[in-house]
Amino acid sequence: MAARLLIATTNSAKLAEYKWLLRGWPLELLSLRELGIRQEPEETGESFSANARLKARYYFGLARIATLADDGGLEVDALGGAPGVASHRWLGPQADDQALAEAVVARVNALGDVGRGARLRCALALRYECDGEAVEAVTEAAMEGVIAPRVHPALRPGFPYRAVLYLPQRACYVCELGEEEEARLSQRRIAVERAATHLNAINAA
Repeated sequence: MAARLLIATTNSAKLAEYKWLLRGWPLELLSLRELGIRQEPEETGESFSANARLKARYYFGLARIATLADDGGLEVDALGGAPGVASHRWLGPQADDQALAEAVVARVNALGDVGRGARLRCALALRYECDGEAVEAVTEAAMEGVIAPRVHPALRPGFPYRAVLYLPQRACYVCELGEEEEARLSQRRIAVERAATHLNAINAA
């Protein structure tokens, strides 16, 4: 019988992506909704990894099964690393995905002739029990690119910054990648691969 793993996110697009990335693992993937969990922790960490760890601990405490949580967002060099850990609440709770994407482009464009380097970063945290002891692991990865001078019209709900990050080596925006190529280059895929030892341990526990 496959071990159960909670994908602890309220973002439906992110949940679908993790289910796709983990489809080859012998794990029963569960969502917060399937477990009837509606509470959310306050994200007070000062880094992506701190917030990922905080969420993994919180949801593991509620569900009492192996839990995967992550935190991530966009880091723009010209903006001093912003929006960073505030990526999803950068403009306040009322801002939608389009507003977030447009704000990044507008602020970088307003700086004129500056470097446009940026990256989508992901910190993934796993918390599970092995031999009666709680185990915690955090992995990180990033997809490097540059901020485009305009927002791509094909903005995917839940992933606003994929419509502003341009990949010079692919000559396209992240949102223009096909599903398989995007998954291959994805910072989440790399973070998952780096957590392989722990994913195997969950299944063996």
